[in-house]
Amino acid sequence: MTARGRDQAVPDGGADAPEVSVVIPTHNRPQLMKLAVESVLSQDAPVTGEVIVVFDACSVEVPEVALPTGWTLRGVPNSRTRGLAGARNSGISAARGEYVAFLDDDDVWLPGKLAAQMDRFAASPQAVVVGTAMVVDNGIEDVVRLAPSENLTHEDFLRNRNPGVHSSSLLFRRSDLLGSLGLIDEELPRSYGEDYDILLRASALGAVTVVNQPLVRVLWNGQSYYFGQWASYAEALQYLLRKHGDFATTPGALGRIEAQVAFALASSQQGRDARHWARRAISHDPRQIKAYLATAISLRLLAPAAVTRIAQRFGRGI
Repeated sequence: MTARGRDQAVPDGGADAPEVSVVIPTHNRPQLMKLAVESVLSQDAPVTGEVIVVFDACSVEVPEVALPTGWTLRGVPNSRTRGLAGARNSGISAARGEYVAFLDDDDVWLPGKLAAQMDRFAASPQAVVVGTAMVVDNGIEDVVRLAPSENLTHEDFLRNRNPGVHSSSLLFRRSDLLGSLGLIDEELPRSYGEDYDILLRASALGAVTVVNQPLVRVLWNGQSYYFGQWASYAEALQYLLRKHGDFATTPGALGRIEAQVAFALASSQQGRDARHWARRAISHDPRQIKAYLATAISLRLLAPAAVTRIAQRFGRGI
């Protein structure tokens, strides 16, 4: 694997400071990616660190930024499966740090994010992953999304994706990613739901803890590479259902995913299949609003774009 970048070697946190590797996958968004990099380099935390920008199906062009003492910046190509999962894994493989953090190229960390997470890891050594809450920029206003609790169980993630815990907030031990937890699943169609998958796996393995403050700003205004990829959503959600058999043990959790499949199928104009999945969802949990919305969309009584815009307006996804 080739790499290009610039190094500095004197740590602010002292010779024994832990090293954090921040993995930022990117694809042809240099302005946004530079802002993401700068948000990491402006963190004030007692660590040394490296930012690894992984260029997915585009040329390696490391941005010109000021490097604080103790931090390095380098760029590497995605040498694995094309897409977000392969890019994250390329970064993990290149990482040298004791800890690995994720940041998407269209998001930014807010001041105090990394320090708060390192404090939480120190206070919760049993944690498999430490996340934070987030602020959603929907293009009109900022909406704060918190987690329902600072400590989330496997059942919590089965019942709800807990979207306040965004992938751009996650911090892991590298040894877990290379060991008991495992890498990002590159078999997921278009890498959709890769963050949910690893949170399901992490919560089954041990503790998932959250600094329940909005310390990541997430841009949700239609710029996502996943936006509108309804057929891929449906395929990936069905993959997650097959992979995580625990959904079947909790009717409400099973109905929730089935309703999401129904909505995605309806939005991709697969009306008959959508109604089939909607019936399944309602049979497991009649409260699943997305199942009724999917039926209405499949019958052309509603437009999926209108429903999605309303959800995003309140900092929520479909």
